[in-house]
Amino acid sequence: MFLSILIVSIYYYLNQIDIYDYSLIIPLLLLLIVGLYDDVYRMDFKLKFIFQIIAAKIIIDNGFIIDNLHGVLWIYEMNRVFAQLFTIFIIVAIINSINFIDGIDGLALSVVLVFLGGFEIFSSSLTPFINFTFLIFSSSIILFYFNFKKKKKIFLGDSGSLFLGGVVSIYTIYILSQEYAIIPKYDIHKILFVISILSFPIFDMIRIVFIRIKNKKSPFEADKKHLHHLILNKTKSHFSTTFFIILVNIIIIFIFQLMLNFL
Repeated sequence: MFLSILIVSIYYYLNQIDIYDYSLIIPLLLLLIVGLYDDVYRMDFKLKFIFQIIAAKIIIDNGFIIDNLHGVLWIYEMNRVFAQLFTIFIIVAIINSINFIDGIDGLALSVVLVFLGGFEIFSSSLTPFINFTFLIFSSSIILFYFNFKKKKKIFLGDSGSLFLGGVVSIYTIYILSQEYAIIPKYDIHKILFVISILSFPIFDMIRIVFIRIKNKKSPFEADKKHLHHLILNKTKSHFSTTFFIILVNIIIIFIFQLMLNFL
């Protein structure tokens, strides 16, 4: 996936055509390399965590920062230091939430595509990420095909999940900025909007971290207690489990819209 995005990006960059902000490649490439190393050699989670913080700081330095909570907990504008610390926390949390759900075929990629689709569909105008979104969707087709094959599978791996987690974090920060506007008919509080289109990884991460801490285990210690594992035990099918979770995620988006805009 990333290779195809990189090739297209290099081609347009060399031809001096800006199809998106190419500086985003730097933190995303860092996350991809860290994930690739972890796939091959198993990186200590503390070291991986440090690299995620570095990538988050690079994203912030590119102008993506949460400096306004839009009234949540009665907080509006935040000072620069607190805003940077809070943004790093959110970026790292989102990256790991996507990584946590990468436990069955096609799930993490499907959840990310639903998020990206919601990001573009509910925007009141074309976003500066539209071309990048298209690249991710188009490069996902082959990955989906080989991901669900019974033989000669291609897995997303930590390299893919960390890369996609970085993408989702950048898009999330942009949603919370002044530049992103939701279509008036479907306009809800931006934080609720993010929760609606990213409901499954948010809920699963909060749930699994709470369970691990309660059991006096590291929040980053892998196990089979994620929601998708519990559903998989019932369906016995990776495809059916992924389809069910995505369907529920989409239903949640509609419920948020129905409750906040049409009732």
